[in-house]
Amino acid sequence: MRFMLRSVLAGAGATAAVLALSPAPAAAVPRLSVLHAVGAPNAAGAGGAYSYDAARVPSGAHVAVWSVSGPKRTRTLLFVQGLKPGQTYGAHLHANACGASPAAAGPHYQQVPDPVQPSTDPAFANPENEVWLDVHTDAAGNGISRSFNKWVFRTPPRSLVLHAEHTHTEPGKAGTAGARLACLNLS
Repeated sequence: MRFMLRSVLAGAGATAAVLALSPAPAAAVPRLSVLHAVGAPNAAGAGGAYSYDAARVPSGAHVAVWSVSGPKRTRTLLFVQGLKPGQTYGAHLHANACGASPAAAGPHYQQVPDPVQPSTDPAFANPENEVWLDVHTDAAGNGISRSFNKWVFRTPPRSLVLHAEHTHTEPGKAGTAGARLACLNLS
């Protein structure tokens, strides 16, 4: 339970204040969700981390993502280590959990869902309506990316997917980023 601090005066004109704890009104409690995943993607999906392409997401690679949503914004941070050096990877939060098949993660999480799936309409497939975390790796295969959105999750996304290309923005291709290379389940 969350508490607010309030002062209670002991009578009219009193100079001393007594501090008391009282439950905060329900409207004052912000909605907050924290999602995260840390894993070493592998073909078997051990630990909820799947690799679908051993050349681009090799054994020993590590991926970590944290997302904090609420009370009015969503902030997401992605770290990658040991991926193929000098590469650009598309990365997005997805609606469903990872599975043995790359398609298991479903579509990108969209704050306002596109009624037409797969979504390639720039009005829906854009970084303001989705969580885009495209990342470029350095000479050691490491990289960092972040996303800031001006909304809170309507329902929590279930996974992070790394893609083979940067995320496209043009009509008919918006939101696409090539093959799914790896997936991490969020918790």
